[in-house]
Amino acid sequence: MAILSYKVRFLTPGFLGDAKQDGRWRTPPFKALLRQWWRVVWAADHGFSGSVEAMRYEEGRLFGNAWLKSGEGANAKTCFNKSLVRLRLDRWDEGRETKASWGKKELNPAEKILHPDRGQQIGPMLYLGYGPLTTEKTTVPGQSYSVYPTLLKGNAAIQAGECAELSLAVLEDHPNPELAEVLKTNRPRLQRALWLMDRYGTVGGRSRNGWGSFVLEPVGANSKLVGATPLLDWKSALEQDWPRAVGTDDKGPLIWQTVGSYEDWKRLMRDLAVVKLGLRTQFVFTPGSKGKPEDRHWLSYPVTNHNDAWGDKLRLPNSLRFKVRRAAGDPTKLVGVIFHVPCQPPPRFEPNLDVIKRVWRRVHELLDELCRDAKGGGRQYLCIRDAARRVKLKPMLDSVQLVRVKE
Repeated sequence: MAILSYKVRFLTPGFLGDAKQDGRWRTPPFKALLRQWWRVVWAADHGFSGSVEAMRYEEGRLFGNAWLKSGEGANAKTCFNKSLVRLRLDRWDEGRETKASWGKKELNPAEKILHPDRGQQIGPMLYLGYGPLTTEKTTVPGQSYSVYPTLLKGNAAIQAGECAELSLAVLEDHPNPELAEVLKTNRPRLQRALWLMDRYGTVGGRSRNGWGSFVLEPVGANSKLVGATPLLDWKSALEQDWPRAVGTDDKGPLIWQTVGSYEDWKRLMRDLAVVKLGLRTQFVFTPGSKGKPEDRHWLSYPVTNHNDAWGDKLRLPNSLRFKVRRAAGDPTKLVGVIFHVPCQPPPRFEPNLDVIKRVWRRVHELLDELCRDAKGGGRQYLCIRDAARRVKLKPMLDSVQLVRVKE
């Protein structure tokens, strides 16, 4: 049995909830993430054209299943099996980030950001982490006003800097010829998936917003991380029914990175919150359009106070993802990465691809605008169609500098 071992070191707090919704080291989130990026590797190996049925069959054989069948009709036979890959963490204890320690991380009130829809200043960490994070009215002793600090909702979370050893045991062989072939084919895929986890992976609640960012540090020579970023034209990817690759356009991969490096993850998350807020609220809701999907709905759904397009049951996750990484050449510093993994919304949303492509094109345009020099009128933000909204967002957006990167 081959063993691959890595130190998982968190760069931002991770909200990995247990049965009580308290942060705890657990293997299921990492196995789910491994499967997610394995699917991307599988898609790349099949020219991004393989069917979901074929992918799910091989995934079930590799990671274990209790539902697959081979053959058709009366000749169909069940082919369930145990997972050929086993995961182990060397610790399962509760995270060291507590409600008390989180209260010390509140940014200076001057670091809050203006939400143009609400017309008030909000905490950037709360904006990116609402759910695992919350707020409550707090009276200031001796003062006539109250404050609304950001608080940790559960009793614990994984603290930035915490680490544990994650080991993967992969069978060397199997008596079943089909499973032996699955092992042979997928050993290199697993290592490529681990590379993608290190480069793009995040775990836990609100992980698409950069929470739960981590780095994998190989333990032993056989655990070396090797891989490449699967890339696909974003408009073609948007016609696929599940996320298969990082998108590209005529300028290259849809990957942006913060310029400079940050010593403090809180400052970095604040700037990522500015980007997220700008990308979403550039789309202004039309008065009287209740019950009809609007542009912002296609980014993610539901939208706070605007979840009337498809009711309160459907969910559409944002395909634009954030990741915090170590800065190249200096492991003590951090950078933020924004990347797009496009795919078509589920049929229940009755997706209009022409509208969706138009929406995402404006998102890409705004991210490219943030790559221009903010000084001397270098940024016009013309992709923000509403002039009043452009004026509100410009001061915040001017504080962030991005650059396109190729990987």
